[in-house]
Amino acid sequence: MKTKKEHWLKKSYQKATLETKLLVVDQIQNGQISTNFASKKYDVPRTTISYWIRKYRYE
Repeated sequence: MKTKKEHWLKKSYQKATLETKLLVVDQIQNGQISTNFASKKYDVPRTTISYWIRKYRYE
């Protein structure tokens, strides 16, 4: 049993460039990789990738 209170730290991420964002969105939309795999490969949260897909879908 834990007696000492542990503090959780939020994971920090590097800021992705526009080029990286468009590359990830393009690869996902072309079916080359999945959102889950892209999240692990580029070290970006899945929710962020989902946001990129909505934002850059029509460009």
